[in-house]
Amino acid sequence: MKRKRITHILLVLLMLVVITTPVLANESARTLQFGHRGEDVLRLQQALNQKGYYYFYLDGIFGKITERAVINFQIDHKIRIDGIAGPETQRTLYGYPTASRGGTSIRSYNAGDIYWLARIIEAEAGGEPYKGKVAVGNVILNRVNSKNFPNTIYNVIFEYYGSIPQFSPVADGTIYNTPSQESINAAKDAINGIRPVGNSTYFFNPSKSAGSWIVKNKSYVSRIGGHVFYQ
Repeated sequence: MKRKRITHILLVLLMLVVITTPVLANESARTLQFGHRGEDVLRLQQALNQKGYYYFYLDGIFGKITERAVINFQIDHKIRIDGIAGPETQRTLYGYPTASRGGTSIRSYNAGDIYWLARIIEAEAGGEPYKGKVAVGNVILNRVNSKNFPNTIYNVIFEYYGSIPQFSPVADGTIYNTPSQESINAAKDAINGIRPVGNSTYFFNPSKSAGSWIVKNKSYVSRIGGHVFYQ
């Protein structure tokens, strides 16, 4: 009798495990839609950005811009078009390798890194549109991640070729100006993975410089405001 009771209890426990397992598995990936907030929305935005669908502030808020990015992703991948990141959309988005465009950095950056990145953004793009500010940050981080340049933000900014600094603000001292809040925000967005100019590692302002070597040796990517970007 005692053995039968133990067997019965084990069967009940086994049934409970079988019943609850799918529920637990689904709890880790909720369906995301307009109005949602949280770390899972932030992860969604980061994945959409990596695949070229989302170029805005990574804030973990599912607003109209995120919804439009989801719709564009769904259109391109021929899945249900509803602007909702449900199981099918998330499987498609997370389920295959990202098409790398040079890769955002997985390294950790501290407050000092952000501040120096904001300083070069302010010095080079203080009068540029916000996207242009993020683009300059994008270039600096691409250099950090490239084997052809130093591997820290500070050292990239202060790199010299012979006696000539890579960036004119280092030569004229404007690198030491206090960055605006917008430049700080742009630095944070670049570090968080916003990449409006992809793999670009060079930029210049054609109204101030011919950029002859860059034009001859690098590939044009885009123009944002007064700057042209090359990789």
